[in-house]
Amino acid sequence: MADPLDYSGKRVIVVGGSSGIGNGIAQGFAARGAEVHVTGTRHDEGDYLEAEDSDFRGLAYHQLDVTERDGADRLAAALGGLDVLVLSQGAVRYGREEFEREGWDHVVQVNLTSLMDCARAFHPGLAKRKGSIIMVSSTGAFHAMIGNPAYGASKAGAASLVGSLAQAWAKDGIRVNGIAPGFVETKMTRVTTENEKRREGALARIPLGRFGTPQDMAGTALFLASPLADYITGQSLIVDGGLSL
Repeated sequence: MADPLDYSGKRVIVVGGSSGIGNGIAQGFAARGAEVHVTGTRHDEGDYLEAEDSDFRGLAYHQLDVTERDGADRLAAALGGLDVLVLSQGAVRYGREEFEREGWDHVVQVNLTSLMDCARAFHPGLAKRKGSIIMVSSTGAFHAMIGNPAYGASKAGAASLVGSLAQAWAKDGIRVNGIAPGFVETKMTRVTTENEKRREGALARIPLGRFGTPQDMAGTALFLASPLADYITGQSLIVDGGLSL
């Protein structure tokens, strides 16, 4: 019996795969034999190696600024057909910046509007191969976020978009699902993980007693894109060590 998690011969694109959760997911697919393309905002992957905990071994890098509305269309045209599209781009603003127009607009643009731009751009290539989309949102989609209204609202919108596109594009053979991570140690969560008091408070709320890792999210993505999940669409799986319980 063929290994359902063997991605040999499959093409995967991870938008936002230059660091953090996206990079972990990209490496997960590459380890399973996929041809993996990742995007980031910097000129080339070398710009990330000193500043980020990133691994580009076995990955093809493309520069993409998701706030540039036509950027995804150009990349999709260049790459053609694909089997898996992972949308892992994300932004957050601290210090109550999201209450101001500029902060709100930027976070919503990256976390929600660009998801639709990318999904729309890659739709023809996914339909050609009956592929799947995985959108990375957050457990913040399901509860209030006192200091980050744009982040919470945009992630809730992303979870809603998963269902809407799953229903609309099932006829094209495209499955659409999501991953809603809890606390994962990345540059976006350093405000918590590098503050001893906040770190201890967060860990105390997680039944499994640890923060998540990008590799935890990779395992979920590998499952959702595989034949094991052929009858699953429109779902956002909460992957948080029990935090939301």
